[in-house]
Amino acid sequence: MTSIHSFWLAGRSAEGDSAFDVTSPWDSRLVGRVSVPTDAQIEEAVATAYAVRNEFAATPAHLRAAALDHVAKRLAERTEEMAQLISAENGKPIKWARGEVGRAVSVFRFASEEARRFNGGDAQRLDTDAGGRGRLALTRRFPRGVVLGITPFNFPLNQGAHKVAPAIAAGVPIILKPAPNTPLSALVLGEVLAETDLPAGSWSILPVDNDRMPALVQDERLPVISFTGSEKVGYAILDSVPRKHCTLELGGNGAAVVLADYASDEELDWAATRIATYSNYQGGQSCISVQRVIADAAIYDRLLPRIVAAVEAQVTGDPSDAATDVGPLVSEGAAMRVESWVDEAVTSGAKLHTGGTREGASYAPTVLTGVPTDTTLACEEVFGPVLTGPKVNGEAEAFAAVNDSKYGLHAGVFTRNVQVAFRAQRALEVGGVIIGDVPSYRADQMPYGGAKQSGVGREGVRFAMEDYTYERVLVLTDLEL
Repeated sequence: MTSIHSFWLAGRSAEGDSAFDVTSPWDSRLVGRVSVPTDAQIEEAVATAYAVRNEFAATPAHLRAAALDHVAKRLAERTEEMAQLISAENGKPIKWARGEVGRAVSVFRFASEEARRFNGGDAQRLDTDAGGRGRLALTRRFPRGVVLGITPFNFPLNQGAHKVAPAIAAGVPIILKPAPNTPLSALVLGEVLAETDLPAGSWSILPVDNDRMPALVQDERLPVISFTGSEKVGYAILDSVPRKHCTLELGGNGAAVVLADYASDEELDWAATRIATYSNYQGGQSCISVQRVIADAAIYDRLLPRIVAAVEAQVTGDPSDAATDVGPLVSEGAAMRVESWVDEAVTSGAKLHTGGTREGASYAPTVLTGVPTDTTLACEEVFGPVLTGPKVNGEAEAFAAVNDSKYGLHAGVFTRNVQVAFRAQRALEVGGVIIGDVPSYRADQMPYGGAKQSGVGREGVRFAMEDYTYERVLVLTDLEL
């Protein structure tokens, strides 16, 4: 009999009246059973978080930093256990799962550092105007209120870290709602958090069904919502609570631009390898995976066969095998959706160079060219191991092609020209421009988010802390400045 994983209610382990199964997308085996909180337990979590908000905001920084240090240390000690769990519930190849745990360790470490130095304010003399004589303004940041953090399935531990760690660092209570497919790693994170001395109510981890989320989203005691997931769900949340502060990290269809100056055999081999790797890592289930290669006509015919060969060299199979590069998608339904989009593109005239087949929840790494612009694959985020390859003439046309999308998360530009790099940052309507590499690069301490329909606000520890707080000004009078 498989034991039931408890959830975390105001910092303590708890169980509800029912449970659901978490199964592996690779072989359908049972990974774990998860207890589901009752309505009364959800209410207790919200009420406790709301009640403790002022106490937690006043907690000394060194105590919050110590708790974050502890989490980073314990996650590092449990790396292999956590990686195996992520791989089992998510289908992520074990080598990528180990990398995810390492990133989560860094997020908590960065948060500990930020907790010690974050004040978000400054001093400003006001006697620059006659009416401000003898006055000084001191600005500090204070919590907006309890955060509702909602995480996706593709990075179940690290995305939880990106919600929880900044909240603790800023002294903001948080209720974390993990994705239904992948709640287990978030619940183990709760085990580590429970070892700290954080106040009861400062954090809860609730595996709540999606159909019970509207009530939480609407709850006025949760004025901040931090959501990572699909465009459709994210904007539905934003539209339903227009007066709340929402941070939304949504979809993308990341473009890798390869310009004419990036032309040596070594450079093209590097670009092809990086593009092939990061169009397929996590099964393509990353908001910044490479979905589009926009290559200059001058090097296109030399680059494309290199990309196809590098894609075909990706090792697919059992995610628990250290040699596997590409595992299954999160579900068979997800793979069937990718299959239907590729089939539509091919039927509409696209050329299939490799891949294009499905087996259960697994979809073969795929490369297409000549994808008609009115197909779903050309317009939407595929969230699967599929790469398309349009040809362009020159830098201006390449940048226009990147911008010809409703999304704007990250773009990669392969160039050796520093002037082009600065022009790319100015021209590309995205949240991040990565020079000399794919759009999939992300450092967890830097600001991360998008433009257009890729979301609002920024992740990255310090930037999330700013999103969770607001500036409050104190004016001192009758000073001798």
